[in-house]
Amino acid sequence: MDSFDRQKNYLLKEIGLNSETNPDASPKGTIDTLCIPLIKLINSHKDMVTTSTCSGRLSVFLEGEKLAEKNQKFSEERPIKIGAKGDGGHWLFVSHDKDEINEWWRKCDLSFNYECESLDEDYDTKTRDFKSASRLYSTAMGCGFRESGIGANNNVAIRISIRLDVPIGFLNNKNEVVCIVSESYLKMVTKLAHDRFLENERKMEQLYERIDQEVIHFVENSSVSETKEERRQRKIKEGMAIRDEVRKQKEEKRRLKLLQLENEAATYSLKLQG
Repeated sequence: MDSFDRQKNYLLKEIGLNSETNPDASPKGTIDTLCIPLIKLINSHKDMVTTSTCSGRLSVFLEGEKLAEKNQKFSEERPIKIGAKGDGGHWLFVSHDKDEINEWWRKCDLSFNYECESLDEDYDTKTRDFKSASRLYSTAMGCGFRESGIGANNNVAIRISIRLDVPIGFLNNKNEVVCIVSESYLKMVTKLAHDRFLENERKMEQLYERIDQEVIHFVENSSVSETKEERRQRKIKEGMAIRDEVRKQKEEKRRLKLLQLENEAATYSLKLQG
């Protein structure tokens, strides 16, 4: 077994163990449900493996602040610069699910700058050699993933970005929330975000079909004839398997959510009794 096969086996084991109770190192902690069919398709190829995916997200980020270096000419001036998470910035709301974004502003503190990234797809796939990397890259580019590229060690980054960045307020020097837009405006922006999630799903379906036809199917069955009807039946079976997997993931997510709510209710009851 060469180094690629050993690494692939390790990554596949990690995927199998990933869940909400056993999160990975990503900010979300689990693989996006919409990405599961695409991940399984790519990992079915003997020369490819991927675990890194993002099906798009809506995020609300409160920017931090950091002091600039002291200006030698104006020694008393210490201007403020925009900071990242390490400078006090942090996420107030993040969702990778279009069904969870309705009235998101009621679920978080409104002292923020709002950033909507409802399609910012990112797949980082490792391949065995440059030939495999080149074929996957060309297929992604043909689907419109124009920010894609081939990096070191034949890693293929498949990227597309349809973004919407919208500031809606600020935090003043008294640490008070100052919202500069109306709730109707927030609803309109959320509708735009929802539309981008739908476009995201369309692009993922297109990418799946092209990889299946031009990478997986082309390589593995190049010497095997398959009639149009055989291919149709195969695609039906694959589609049903994908549908069942997605349903399974959603049911498990609902089950864990109900369990969490039950535990929280039990804890609250104990506190009241105490």
